[in-house]
Amino acid sequence: MTPLKANTFISFILLFVLLLLSGEAVSQRRGRGMIPRSQQPDSLQNGDALLNDSLRKDSITPPPPKKDGLDAPVTYEATDSIVFTQGGYAHLYGQGKVNYEKIELAADVITMNMDSSTVYAHGVEDSLGVMQGTPVFKDGETPYETNTIRYNFKSKKGLISNVVSQQGEGYVTGNNAKKGLNDELYMKSGRYTTCDHHDHPHFYMQMTYAKVRPKKNVVTGPAYLVVEDVPLPLAVPFFFFPFSSSYQSGFLMPTYMDDSNRGFGLTDGGYYFAISDQMDLKLRGDIFTKGSWALNAETNYVKRYKYSGTLQANYQVTKTGDKGLPDYSVAKDFKVVWSHRQDPKASPNSTFSASVNFATSSYERTNIGNMYNAQAMSQNTKTSSVSYSRNFPDQHLSISASGNIAQNMKDSSIAVTLPDLNISLSTIFPFKRKHPVGNERWYEKISVRYTGRLKNSITTKDNMIFKKSLVRDWDNGMQHDIPISATFTLFKYFNLTPSVNYTERWYTRKIKQDWDTQHEAIARDTTYGFHRVYNYSASLGLNTKIYGMYKPIFFPKKAIQIRHVITPSVSISAAPDFTSSRYGYYDSYIKEMKDGTRDTVNYSYYAGQAFSPPGGGKQGSVNFSISNNLEMKYKDKNDSIRKVSLIDELGASISYNMAAQTRQWSDLQLNLRMKFGKNYTFSMASTFATYAYEFDKNGKVYVGNRTEWSYGRFGRWSGYGTSFSWTLNNDTWKKISNFFSGNKDEDNDKDKKKTDESAGEENGENTDETDNGTSKKKTEKAAVDSDGYQVFKMPWSINFSTGFNITEDNTKPINRENMRYPYKVSLNSLGINGNIKISNKWAVSFNSGYDFNAKEIVQTSFNITRDLHCFSLSAALSPFGRWKYYNFTIRANASILQDLKWEQRSQTQSNIQWY
Repeated sequence: MTPLKANTFISFILLFVLLLLSGEAVSQRRGRGMIPRSQQPDSLQNGDALLNDSLRKDSITPPPPKKDGLDAPVTYEATDSIVFTQGGYAHLYGQGKVNYEKIELAADVITMNMDSSTVYAHGVEDSLGVMQGTPVFKDGETPYETNTIRYNFKSKKGLISNVVSQQGEGYVTGNNAKKGLNDELYMKSGRYTTCDHHDHPHFYMQMTYAKVRPKKNVVTGPAYLVVEDVPLPLAVPFFFFPFSSSYQSGFLMPTYMDDSNRGFGLTDGGYYFAISDQMDLKLRGDIFTKGSWALNAETNYVKRYKYSGTLQANYQVTKTGDKGLPDYSVAKDFKVVWSHRQDPKASPNSTFSASVNFATSSYERTNIGNMYNAQAMSQNTKTSSVSYSRNFPDQHLSISASGNIAQNMKDSSIAVTLPDLNISLSTIFPFKRKHPVGNERWYEKISVRYTGRLKNSITTKDNMIFKKSLVRDWDNGMQHDIPISATFTLFKYFNLTPSVNYTERWYTRKIKQDWDTQHEAIARDTTYGFHRVYNYSASLGLNTKIYGMYKPIFFPKKAIQIRHVITPSVSISAAPDFTSSRYGYYDSYIKEMKDGTRDTVNYSYYAGQAFSPPGGGKQGSVNFSISNNLEMKYKDKNDSIRKVSLIDELGASISYNMAAQTRQWSDLQLNLRMKFGKNYTFSMASTFATYAYEFDKNGKVYVGNRTEWSYGRFGRWSGYGTSFSWTLNNDTWKKISNFFSGNKDEDNDKDKKKTDESAGEENGENTDETDNGTSKKKTEKAAVDSDGYQVFKMPWSINFSTGFNITEDNTKPINRENMRYPYKVSLNSLGINGNIKISNKWAVSFNSGYDFNAKEIVQTSFNITRDLHCFSLSAALSPFGRWKYYNFTIRANASILQDLKWEQRSQTQSNIQWY
């Protein structure tokens, strides 16, 4: 070969190599990722068309492509730079991301080996030595926070250092872990904790060996408890924690208890059934060495946009004392609690609700769960109700039915009403024209309503309820009310309202009475059947409103106006005497005593039944009433008009019965209602007797026929009773200070708004709401005062509740000069409860009071709670009252670790001696 030809051949070979290298580099940098050759387009599989033509002309075949085992594209990106080096390495700097199938890796520094399909990622230390951009590896829905990670896309295995994985309510951390093919982690010297400070937790379980199956479970070898970096001598040979994003059935671990009356026992152990997403069932039981036991079933159910509720049924057998001894007793009790709520949108025209709380009279006292619940143990009454209502808008008709139970836990009496059915027809105008033309006729204003009620009730002892006869022992009946009325306008300012009312009652029995002289008792003869009783009345009313506006003379220069509204009313009503023999509702008998005295007793055949019979006496009453309302309007400093209620209502009413032979005037009724601010209303209603006391021939005091006015005196005040409560808190002194300093209410409202916004922001933490509705913590600057110091906040409140009654003391002699009994004041029990939040972590509450009648301190309890971040501490003490107790508990906050606790409590008794 000549030198010229040799040089030409060498040049051609060098050109071919350069073109081949440049084409391979271009194929690696085309796009943003590395794509397997099996999935590359034709242009990337065959190279450039010009290059292929030149290769075909020279009959030179390129080497076969390397086989790639990846089944999907690997995409990668970085915010800073991507550097390729020899050996098939790609280095990603600055918030690098690599995605392959469901695998995602993010870190500040990522190195990929494209030939072996492996990646290695780590973070970068900043100028302060703090590691930033540490790797976050995510396979499917399971994320891992690590310091470094080495992972192979083909084998799906990797090595992870300092891994942190959240599983359920807890965190699993490990210095060195191996990731398996099925996403499991194999750890040595790992930790499990529910403390969210997982980098330095307050407590954790130190695991020697562990296998973590994300979203499934954690299984370990020997493990021991570490609290505040101090290993405790509390170890287990193994433990198993299940995890699930959905409800699952499982065992409920019992709690050990030692009680002086029941012995040693296990409580609240059982099984949880995850029946479906709409319903569950929890079965629990208690058992004690002295024979006491209990069963409890509780279920929650819900159907979205339809209804939701809770049903709980308890049965317990309590054995106290030793068998064969006098103190031995056995109590069998049960309790049913049912709460049902219907979604308002489920059925606009019908509603069903239930609030049942029924228990035997001794259940609350014998239940082991109430040993530290003073409120439950001292509860005297329980009420239950189930109701259903249905509206028929087109027919103006509504039907409602309910069942009610009221229990008195002191004497075990029970009052049952089942059913209580109400039928009502809303106001209709039967004479109104469908197509009115011209002015409204007078008869078109006549309106009619109807109300019917069916009632069936009984009052007895709770152990006798099912032994009573429905016909003989239950009180039942039905009542119908039909009012007819109309309203007319007279002389533009007066409203005239005539009305007629008809009432009818249906009874199932009629009771005749007579006097048994031999036994000196009432003899009753009951006739069962259908008995109809009716009565009617008519009335005519006239009322108007009088308005007055004037400026007070004591503020002549201020823009203040006072509006006075007076509403006088007068009405006349009439009804016959339904005690007359022609109606057949009443009768009488002669009460003859052995000493020869005789007395005539009038009675009704239907007294004491479900609905009261018509009243006695002929009615021809004229009723007078007047109502006053006083309001003040003024302009504040911002020229805004503000309205203040001075007297919300001040009214009086009295009537005169023209048909009565004696004592025609009724007592004078006065009522007063005043509003103080937005949250407190003072109400007062008093009665002033019209007729004065007199002496009979035996010197006894009785109400005579002469009025108090005839003696020159106003009506005799019969007394007054009321109850009220008052709350003191952080804002109380501020409001008092602002009041005396002249600040307006709007300033107080602004202060309250600021207080509400700053509540719970101690240490600069607060909560915010994300787009999906979940709350997250946000950090804010703590509030500071004018001197630059952090504002000291200690929310507290104390509530006082009491009342008093003023009545005539008939046990003392009457004052003969003014014919008045002295008045006595009796105080209701004083109730005191309050709470104070010493800090965001400490809270103290108490409940106490004083019974003025019994002259003793009522059941008193003190409660202290401390939030220890991942633990909680609580203590309760009751040194006064019928039940004295104490308890101390420290437990983990996570529900999965509810059995990780320590308790110290007193016995369930009421005679603890405090030293």
